[in-house]
Amino acid sequence: MRYLPLSDADRQEMLAVIGAPSVEALFSDVPGAALLDGPVPGLPAHASEMAVQRHMAKLAGQNMAAGSVPFFLGAGAYKHHIPSSVDHLIQRGEFLTAYTPYQPEIAQGTLQVLFEFQTQVARLYGMDVANASMYDGSTACWEAIGMARRVTKRGKALLSSGLHPHYVSVADTMAKFTGDALVHQAPSLAAATDTDALIATIDRDTSCVVVQYPDILGRITDLAPIAEAAHAAGALLIAVVTEPLALGAIKSPGEMGADIVVGEGQSIGVGLQFGGPYLGLFACREKLVRQMPGRLCGQTVDAEGKRGFVLTLSTREQHIRREKATSNICTNSGLCALAFSIHMTLLGEKGLCDLAALNHAKAVKAAERLAQVPGVSLLNDGFFNEFTLVLPKDAREATRALADRNILAGVSLGRLYPGHPELANGLIVAVTETTTDEDVEALADGLKEVLA
Repeated sequence: MRYLPLSDADRQEMLAVIGAPSVEALFSDVPGAALLDGPVPGLPAHASEMAVQRHMAKLAGQNMAAGSVPFFLGAGAYKHHIPSSVDHLIQRGEFLTAYTPYQPEIAQGTLQVLFEFQTQVARLYGMDVANASMYDGSTACWEAIGMARRVTKRGKALLSSGLHPHYVSVADTMAKFTGDALVHQAPSLAAATDTDALIATIDRDTSCVVVQYPDILGRITDLAPIAEAAHAAGALLIAVVTEPLALGAIKSPGEMGADIVVGEGQSIGVGLQFGGPYLGLFACREKLVRQMPGRLCGQTVDAEGKRGFVLTLSTREQHIRREKATSNICTNSGLCALAFSIHMTLLGEKGLCDLAALNHAKAVKAAERLAQVPGVSLLNDGFFNEFTLVLPKDAREATRALADRNILAGVSLGRLYPGHPELANGLIVAVTETTTDEDVEALADGLKEVLA
């Protein structure tokens, strides 16, 4: 982090330039009752640059980095190997632009890679068109619900019980401002998905049905009957994909009738990075493109007939009347989208499928081994690279004990659903190509110890 100290002389010079007699004068309009009368409680006094660096390094040392221990965390963010060439290529000058590519004549590299990114996302999702990315998967999910409201002129969204609770939380927050009614309940530690119950609740007030694929427990839902039921009622099907690599092994949502597909792109090209920045993916049917939020890059030819790239569609408040805007998203996750596109290009279609097959094979082997631990059972009949174990005790206690043994065992359902004690024994485990046999054995041995 940058450390920019100011001397008293610096402050006086700055005050003189703006015509203020003192720092206190800058806050003269703030009521006295709202001003602090001393140091902020718990905040240390100023320190030297070396002291700050030493303190920050000490704090950072308390983190347990994903690559340093057996790692099985998932539930929406996944540890994959990212080739070093991705980091090298995203720093090339062709892709550098100031903030956002408004001026196509000086941002051709950025516009071209976003155009190619859109093509990759559309093909991955089995959809007609994709936008230039959004902030992350959870906000992309909410934008899809808002888009369904505009398309259908209805205000009730049905959220599958398998939708990530963080995505549900974001939607709940935003719905307070739009008036959308969201219908959702927590999942059950039963092998079956909630397909039948979800279909039974679709009615003529429903704008959309939102289904995660694979879902939060790792279960893979057949979207076709849900799409059929939704369309029969005039509603849209929104599919949410938090692990895009899965689409190298299972049917795309578009093949099963989804109208809008959104999700998180972090798995491809973007590291975990202690929680962000991440990458929202958004695609839809061509007939819905005018209601799609964000921006769309397109290909054209210039006056001399040469190929060029431009911003084709950007229906937000800065460009059109506020009441016609599809979203207030101000930009897109350009750098993360670039990393995604480069990694996807390096993989190619065959490489993506091979990597997906490797993830699945490793996950199956790990699930079989972990289910042999006394007291542990496997919830899923089928899964991609993530599955749910049911433990004989609260998974929060088990994961804490395993972390003390330098094993990041997975995500406990008790932490995701704190108000649902019936889910407390569930543990979501993710396995990728970075997981070794030794890692799985360490987890199996650790579980045996903490559950004894």
